[in-house]
Amino acid sequence: MDIDVLGRELFRVLETTDPDLAARVVDDGFHNREAAVAPPACATPGPAGVLASSAWMRFAFDDLHFEILGAARNADQLWLRLRMQGRHTGPFVRFREGVLDQALPPTGRRIDFEQIHVLGVRDGKVVRHEAVRDDITMLGQLGVFPPAPAALRRVIGWKLTGRAGRAAAQVAEEAARAASLAGAAS
Repeated sequence: MDIDVLGRELFRVLETTDPDLAARVVDDGFHNREAAVAPPACATPGPAGVLASSAWMRFAFDDLHFEILGAARNADQLWLRLRMQGRHTGPFVRFREGVLDQALPPTGRRIDFEQIHVLGVRDGKVVRHEAVRDDITMLGQLGVFPPAPAALRRVIGWKLTGRAGRAAAQVAEEAARAASLAGAAS
């Protein structure tokens, strides 16, 4: 598979949680450096981790889409500049060392911001992923940065009522379920 197509297809997996596509484009030894802030299943090597990451993002954002704006490559790396777009309809939950760090209640707002991703490629598959994202722009689009009093009250309310913890458990379960799809596709 052409390296540029490989990059596009990886982001199609994130948009769709397609286990067959994940098996075709993601190496079994795949490592995602960015999984440190995601549910634990996202750190699983190989296609399973990518499927878990897809479920995590799709849990928070409907109409998730990645538009590739530019690419550069060499023999074993692909750099992609892209736009992440979607609507924030579910809790966006970030983790630290596998436990809830923060949960942003759904806002219904659209996101549209740029990122740069570096993919390691070997033998026609993606073996590594790291990214530079503009999270400040995304948080601004969600209305939580800079923290407005109303947004802060919602986040604190979610934490105090236990909704943040329940959202973290639910998204971790969804990510683990999506990771299990990788075995079905093999």
